[in-house]
Amino acid sequence: MRGRMITAASIVLVGAIWIGQGSGLLRGSSFMVDDTRWTITGVVAVAFGLALALSAWRSGPREG
Repeated sequence: MRGRMITAASIVLVGAIWIGQGSGLLRGSSFMVDDTRWTITGVVAVAFGLALALSAWRSGPREG
């Protein structure tokens, strides 16, 4: 469970960065800045990460 939660948190974090860059909130010299495709990709990544976290949380710790 811990591995899936760490993976989910990483995916959510990366997705949030992509949202920030794609929407222009995080400035820099990246090709991703102000590109709506990266905003959409970030939203999808955050949604996937949250779904993975929910799945890991619901399954609970495994015994045995």
